[in-house]
Amino acid sequence: MLKKRIIPCLDIKDGRVVKGVQFLELKDAGNPVELASFYSKNGADELVFLDISATLEKRKTLAEMVTQLSKEINIPFTVGGGIQSVEDARLLLQSGADKVSINSAAVLNPELITQISDAFGSQSLVVAIDIKKLDNDWFVFIKGGTESTGILAIDWAKKVEELGAGELLITSMNNDGSKDGFALEITNEISKVVSIPVIASGGAGNSQHFIDLFTKTEVSAGLAASIFHFNEVPISELKNVLKTQNIPIR
Repeated sequence: MLKKRIIPCLDIKDGRVVKGVQFLELKDAGNPVELASFYSKNGADELVFLDISATLEKRKTLAEMVTQLSKEINIPFTVGGGIQSVEDARLLLQSGADKVSINSAAVLNPELITQISDAFGSQSLVVAIDIKKLDNDWFVFIKGGTESTGILAIDWAKKVEELGAGELLITSMNNDGSKDGFALEITNEISKVVSIPVIASGGAGNSQHFIDLFTKTEVSAGLAASIFHFNEVPISELKNVLKTQNIPIR
């Protein structure tokens, strides 16, 4: 059985780490390089950095931060936000990122998935999918969760794998920041219809939520933000708890 991964997520806005609830009401959570260094030394398996304010002018700033990060930490990290082209991806990968993540750009230009995958290998590409439950179905949302695409989450996950994604990062907007637990049912459905690793995001509030995630779904990794940033659940403690449940972790 593959070992499960614990991944802190750092949302970056104007060079600072921020955290909100359901993508709103952002609070400052610290300096990205300092936080990354702390996680690297304290048991995180990987890190994800999402520049939620990424624009053309900030692309260069982001690349500089990536260079700094790669010198400070010794675990793999993924960077996303505002990647619109193979060149954007190349800049971040050459600056030291292990993987890049695309979200809205993948929906608006699905060929970009194949282009990045062909250029750097599928293992370099994470496709992030923000999903929201409306009536009884889960749909894909883009543009920071502000716009519905009308595409079913399951359909898009399958399509993304076909196009060349190496990994999926599924965020349930309904659960994001709620601390009430992950969206287990849809996350498991998605992980069963694809053969690439799935990272679950949105809703982690305590260790039990990770136990549920890893025992009731087939996902590869659990991602969280505020519970780690504000030290509500230290990663070393979380891993000890998971070990007591015989969940294989790194």
